[in-house]
Amino acid sequence: MGVDFGEAHFDSELEELGLLAQTAGLQVCDRVVVKRKFPDPAYFIGTGKVQEIKALALGHGAGEIIFDQALSPAQQRNLEREMGMPVYDRTFLILEIFAQRARSHEGKLQVELARLQYLSTRLVRRWSHLERQRGGIGARGGPGETQIELDRRMIGDAIKRVRERLSKLKKQRSTQRRQRQRNAVFNISLVGYTNAGKSSLFNAMVKARAYAADQLFATLDTTTRQLYLQQAQANVSLSDTVGFIRDLPHGLVEAFQATLQEAVDADLLLHVVDASNPHFPEQIQEVVRVLEEIGADQVPQMLVFNKLDRLADAQQPVAMHDTMEIQGRQIPRVFISAHTGQGLDELREVLSRWWLAHRSDSAPAWADEHGDVLTDDGFDQGEGAQV
Repeated sequence: MGVDFGEAHFDSELEELGLLAQTAGLQVCDRVVVKRKFPDPAYFIGTGKVQEIKALALGHGAGEIIFDQALSPAQQRNLEREMGMPVYDRTFLILEIFAQRARSHEGKLQVELARLQYLSTRLVRRWSHLERQRGGIGARGGPGETQIELDRRMIGDAIKRVRERLSKLKKQRSTQRRQRQRNAVFNISLVGYTNAGKSSLFNAMVKARAYAADQLFATLDTTTRQLYLQQAQANVSLSDTVGFIRDLPHGLVEAFQATLQEAVDADLLLHVVDASNPHFPEQIQEVVRVLEEIGADQVPQMLVFNKLDRLADAQQPVAMHDTMEIQGRQIPRVFISAHTGQGLDELREVLSRWWLAHRSDSAPAWADEHGDVLTDDGFDQGEGAQV
């Protein structure tokens, strides 16, 4: 179910929502799009359309209804009462997929935190049928804690515990990053829209076996491996991170802060783009927006247009390496196919040239053959002579 409010990025075919539903293990039986100027406060859509969708769902034998936009707790409750079946929104669907995909201990904690934050605003839907609990000792009646208050307090305590455990893991990741910085390791992070082919590129570049599939959010956990750049004769650190998506819930961005910190602390971001997707300009803008939200918008970027093997001959690029303007900046761009290996040698060559040009900016203080410390600009701290 999608509601078109006239926004430019609205998916009129609900293709992405359908892919999300399939990724979560659901079978899509029908799609409905409604045009409105503004959402209805009680039902998000009009009451007449509510009855129409209810009849359509019953005719298909559907068990759930999913909205492409985020619903308020009251709207979700009202829709479920009128339709007599579960009604979910895009946020819940993404949370469900993340819960299924998380494999590491850190990933599971991050998903649990986001899920608890989401449920804490929707307790009113679950306990509206219960009255005030018994209060006092051995007596009926009296002031007591309502079930909704009890659950809200329990969820609040659970959120606090998960935050504390994530804080410890965040410190561990910070320690690992500081160790890489001491060792002068150049860090490259893969970012991009979900299903753009980040994990496939990661496997092709470092010969890893990270899980990769043609589905949304195939992998959530950050994986880091060493990448050898032959032309530069140097080892760099390459990290595969979680993918982004339109209307990514803010709770997930907050929960995955420790994982996304890899992008913030990177020396270079490889922004992987699905060149075969007709909506790739909107996907690029969404990734840029999330990078700004997490504070990684100032990290140098390189665009990697993937899936050349899916492009028709007329759509093939004239040059395998050029630049593209994003928000007033010219960003280097490389065309590749992680599936066939086309363009990977060009990508390694570009990365080598980039590393050679920027290694002095990212390197820590070094020592020369006499043991004197050299600063990043190549000057001896002791006598100020240029090296």
